[in-house]
Amino acid sequence: MNSVEAAGLYVHIPFCRSKCPYCDFYSTTSLELLSLWLEAVVKEIDGYRGRFASFDSLYLGGGTPSLVDAAHLGALIDHLRRAFSFSDDTEITFEANPDDITPERLREVLDLGVNRISLGVQSLDEGELRLLKRRHTALQAEEALALIRSAGFENVGIDLIYGLPGQTVPGWLKTLDRALGFGPEHLSCYQMTYEEGTLFGKKLKQGKMRALGEDVERAFFLRTSRFLEKRGYLHYEISNFARGPEFFSRHNRKYWRRVPCLGLGPSAHSFNNDSRWWNVRSVSDYARRLMSGQSPVAGRESLTPEQVQLERLSLGLRTRDGVPLETLASCADSSGVLTRLSDSGLIEIRGGSVVPTRKGFLVADGLALLF
Repeated sequence: MNSVEAAGLYVHIPFCRSKCPYCDFYSTTSLELLSLWLEAVVKEIDGYRGRFASFDSLYLGGGTPSLVDAAHLGALIDHLRRAFSFSDDTEITFEANPDDITPERLREVLDLGVNRISLGVQSLDEGELRLLKRRHTALQAEEALALIRSAGFENVGIDLIYGLPGQTVPGWLKTLDRALGFGPEHLSCYQMTYEEGTLFGKKLKQGKMRALGEDVERAFFLRTSRFLEKRGYLHYEISNFARGPEFFSRHNRKYWRRVPCLGLGPSAHSFNNDSRWWNVRSVSDYARRLMSGQSPVAGRESLTPEQVQLERLSLGLRTRDGVPLETLASCADSSGVLTRLSDSGLIEIRGGSVVPTRKGFLVADGLALLF
């Protein structure tokens, strides 16, 4: 962990118009709770005054932050700025859905200081969008991207999902190619997962949906990486690509580098000095606790030195930064493991660090367990 680096701040805005069948993030469609949520978040903010020195990233995630009106967003950001210290170059990311994007909405978030948009496109294929139960069409997504550009945003990220049932690699690459037409600075390409408790997870268990299979998923991953790197994008984390280091997600890199992060809102997670804690997954319970002077924290844990070491390895080996060789000094037979992994084409030794190759990214979750 880089103790000098400023902390990251995440605010969970857990409101959606409808629940996507693949999503296991906590959210609610009870929009009437929005004012109660804001009142509670303000109280939680006040409880953390003085506990973090400064922040240089603010991530407004969800849920669907773009559902929230300018008055509520403005009140939230004003209170954050009064309570906490932010660097002058703070990266402020705002997650949005294409169907919420209007010129007026974009002017509002620009006025609030937002300098990075993360647009939840997921697909530019109409059939896939219907499968995913997205509210927007491909045309709406493209119109939203054009509006974001014309509004003056210079740091735009697009979220996409691949490996859907019935999807082909050529069809996926067509979506990628269309997305690249808008010159996004950042792309997050997530492989479809079937999380327990989601509608898709239940359908998979019932045999009503079928995953593509490991070999096909592997082909999707490798073709995605090669396709984007040929077009000038750096594959800097398993699911993330950027046009250059200056467009790496500053906030998300804090998680991978184990830099302190404060999470506010229902279900938000925080990390500081090898301690983790997380809030209750309910707007009502979260608000009730804070309004009665109680903590909204549902649980916490302190990591052992062994857990810290494994986490450093597992997170580092998900990124192009890799892991410093000195981190492995205490591992038994580390040189032997490194030799085997290098001979297998899974890692490279570069700049004093162990760096996963594209092939290594495919098995990144298992690499750390070998040390």
